[in-house]
Amino acid sequence: MKGRSVALIIYFVFLLLPIYWLVNMSLKTNQEILSGLTLFPREPTLANFQTILTDPSWYMGYVNSLIYVVMNTVISLSVALPAAYAFSRFRFIGDKHVFFWLLTNRMAPPAVFLLPFFQLYQALGLFDTHIAVALAHCLFNVPLAVWILEGFMSGVPKEIDETAYIDGYSFPRFFVRIFLPLIKAGIGVTAFFCFMFSWVELLLARTLTATNAKPIASTMTRTVSAAGMDWGLLAAAGVLTIVPGALVIWFVRNYMAKGFALGRV
Repeated sequence: MKGRSVALIIYFVFLLLPIYWLVNMSLKTNQEILSGLTLFPREPTLANFQTILTDPSWYMGYVNSLIYVVMNTVISLSVALPAAYAFSRFRFIGDKHVFFWLLTNRMAPPAVFLLPFFQLYQALGLFDTHIAVALAHCLFNVPLAVWILEGFMSGVPKEIDETAYIDGYSFPRFFVRIFLPLIKAGIGVTAFFCFMFSWVELLLARTLTATNAKPIASTMTRTVSAAGMDWGLLAAAGVLTIVPGALVIWFVRNYMAKGFALGRV
């Protein structure tokens, strides 16, 4: 038992070490970072965070990323919920083939769809907009959302649907008032995966934007200049990039625990 505890401690230290080192670097100047290896900042400074939070070219990267990530999560859930309900409750010609086809879109790398999206959005005037990135990410998030939600919905007895109709519930009222609360754990898990994929995805977000909707991951490349790499600023940006994902995990943690136990995930 003692050996297992030691192994767990070593494992968690190994996992948390990169995060600690990122925070450690974010509180240092470039001179201290390049001068040698130190476990703690000799002269802690918040100048790197101050630069990010006061420079519009920096903090707007976070704003842009949050805008299209939230848009994508809402759109993906809005589309996936009725689609998953149809797959879980009805049988129709080619249903299994359509379901498999949705998953094949998720299997393809984003680079495959990069050129079609770029040309399409250029022609429609959607290039460098938040909705462009949000819709592009839907190609990957909607199949995943349908797959996860269908597993949760299939676990809800069909007799609940029939009882609600007998009691006079219309389908929209039944779906919102009765059915969705029963699968809220699945919705939480699905929202988490949609948010995280859209938040960390770089290739599509960087290619489909230029200035107005430029994400933070693309903005971080500004730390490279003729004078070298601004390590402290890059580390501070990395720390702030972790925060939204950590907050999402915190708010859906209860749903995720139940979701991983009962759903497809």
